[in-house]
Amino acid sequence: DRIFDGRPQTLTGRALLPIVREYGLERADFLSLIDGMEMDAIEDIRAPSMGRLELYCDRVAGAVGRLSIRVFGATEPRAKAVARHLGQALQLTNILRDLKEDAEHGRLYLPSELLVANNVKTREPLEVLRHPALPAICAELASRARQHYRAAAEAMRRCARGPMRPARAMGAIYRAYLGRLERRGWARLDQPVRLGKLRKLWIALRYGLF
Repeated sequence: DRIFDGRPQTLTGRALLPIVREYGLERADFLSLIDGMEMDAIEDIRAPSMGRLELYCDRVAGAVGRLSIRVFGATEPRAKAVARHLGQALQLTNILRDLKEDAEHGRLYLPSELLVANNVKTREPLEVLRHPALPAICAELASRARQHYRAAAEAMRRCARGPMRPARAMGAIYRAYLGRLERRGWARLDQPVRLGKLRKLWIALRYGLF
């Protein structure tokens, strides 16, 4: 509030004020990001509804995207569709990548609708990960992530090319993560999935520059 009132009182606030003004960053996006962090810090997130999961993804990833695209130079209104879809895709990929780690902290981001559809009655995170229906649930969530990647790519094509380069590179890197997760499967969650530095560099050069 002090930043947007033009009277920041902290080092961070004073550093951020000229950036907020230069790029026209919006207060609502900062507030959404804070709300998303509070959801993780305060709530016991276990099998949220699909709508609740989408809200969470929008807050912790979509809001970051909306702030970022302004800094990248994308000012057209349609660029917000890129941030929305790419935020959903990236966060769903994170959720699928971190299933075991989240479960060990008592968190389960898999949506309740998919659990019900696959006759999973428990909501205990580690028990869900041992359920035989887990591969089908994860495959469905991965499919939703891919839909958002495609929608983000389509929205990017309708935006100025230059400012979309960082978003295009980020989307390609996370799509590669998702592909490796799908190839590994969902029965070996202890087996980490990584992209090497050279692979990341090639993707960044290909989609960010070429």
